[in-house]
Amino acid sequence: MKPVYSLILLLFALFCHAQTGRLDSSLSSKGLVNAATMDTTIHVCLKYATTDNFMGEAVYTDVAGIWLHVDAARKLVRAQRLLKERYPAYSLIVYDAARPMSVQRKMWRLVKGTDKTNYVSNPAHGGGLHNYGMAVDVGIVDQSGRPLPMGTPFDYFGEEAHTTAEEGLVQSGKITREAFNNRRLLRQVMKQAGFSTIAYEWWHFNACTRQEAKAGYRLID
Repeated sequence: MKPVYSLILLLFALFCHAQTGRLDSSLSSKGLVNAATMDTTIHVCLKYATTDNFMGEAVYTDVAGIWLHVDAARKLVRAQRLLKERYPAYSLIVYDAARPMSVQRKMWRLVKGTDKTNYVSNPAHGGGLHNYGMAVDVGIVDQSGRPLPMGTPFDYFGEEAHTTAEEGLVQSGKITREAFNNRRLLRQVMKQAGFSTIAYEWWHFNACTRQEAKAGYRLID
């Protein structure tokens, strides 16, 4: 690896990774697993542990791992393997994984009464699949650790991030053909690994349905 690439990876890690802390320990004690230890080639950049997110505020700290229910973690590891088989220089990057309800309530308080309420599950309604450790927000990075173009940043809430009419977004110049192809690659490996998509966020993938989560998994508090 060229020295400049090594420096970029180091800087990227310093920016994105927190020290292992209390939330890591709490999530581990609840039976979740750290997918980053199951496959160390997966990149981690937990955006909601930083101010680099749509709220402009860190809503959790003291966490460095990709905490998920083991069923979701195994699917994520499989998706990484599938991606590496096709493009050895690429890796998945995780922006968010399991999210305790205490964090969900904090996020809801920050967006309540704004135009972002449709993008955050109301904790009064039982939360979403992140709150079961059964959803993950991901992108793809190249060998230098730089995210591939996806048309929008992570947690951009607008038409350009939708997954339902991307060809039209390309034709109208709202996203590039390269971004569309990168999204399609991400979806292919994630869906082949057992995840499903949602309509409004190219980065969000569910490891089961909400009904399955409520019936067979434990809400994380």
